Amino acid sequence: MLLCGELNKNLKQIEKALKIKVIQNGTEFNISGNQDDVEMGVSALFDLKQKLETNSVITPDLIHLSLHTAKFSDAEKIDSKEVHIKTPRASVTARGKNQKEYLTNIASADLTFGVGPSGTGKTFLAVARAVDDLIKEKIRKIVLVRPAVEAGEKLGFLPGDLSSKIDPYLRPLYDALHDMLGAERVNRLVERDIIEIAPLAYMRGRTLREAFIIMDEGQNTTIEQMKMFLTRLGFGSKAVVNGDLSQIDLPKSSVSGLKHAIEVLKDVESIKFTKFTARDVVRHSLVQEIVEAYDNFE
Repeated sequence: MLLCGELNKNLKQIEKALKIKVIQNGTEFNISGNQDDVEMGVSALFDLKQKLETNSVITPDLIHLSLHTAKFSDAEKIDSKEVHIKTPRASVTARGKNQKEYLTNIASADLTFGVGPSGTGKTFLAVARAVDDLIKEKIRKIVLVRPAVEAGEKLGFLPGDLSSKIDPYLRPLYDALHDMLGAERVNRLVERDIIEIAPLAYMRGRTLREAFIIMDEGQNTTIEQMKMFLTRLGFGSKAVVNGDLSQIDLPKSSVSGLKHAIEVLKDVESIKFTKFTARDVVRHSLVQEIVEAYDNFE
């Protein structure tokens, strides 16, 4: 009953996502449809059965993640489970080849670029790796940076002081940290300057040593800003630059610093690049369909 959900709503979500038919009779399931889709359905059901050991209820989110996992080949699924990060409040496991490659690149390289659509876990995974390195004392400080570029609204017209104007731009970074460490612990670390969350403009003139630096929304930097950021790296530091080239909010006359940096640095062996696609989206299944629709339209 827990697996199927009230009025078989869990089975209906699987049927709709995979375009298959699932008939349940007691503890037996009859699944019909395209062979590949049926195999994914079987894999998703077994994955959900396993999830019931640690979850008291199966939510639509869990079903979506099980379906997402089922869409990878068996070899890829086994391979992706090798990269696992345990933070105080969340366990993070790479889902699929690109997420595994991304986490591996961050671990092995001092500068990593993660490029792809929203919902692929770029920020969340980078923050998880940063928190893990901080706990293991591989670094002394986490610096989270984001360009405060307006997407329609002007900063000057927003109410409040500079801090309250900038905070909304940094909210996704706070959210990821709260998931890993809890709000109270994050606030203590921010007060002690062990975690610093700042607009990109505050980075000018600094050299960051023994720090894990993450830039979010890198597509909204100019060429000059990106060059300035990349030259902040000091000894013992590691940097991750994330962005989505389909969501650039810069004026039409400006070239994205992220797009330019990928072209300039593509042949530097010690710099790693991970390109995410719509299939890596782990948010609501509709987000994946929206990303694919926009890609196809363009």
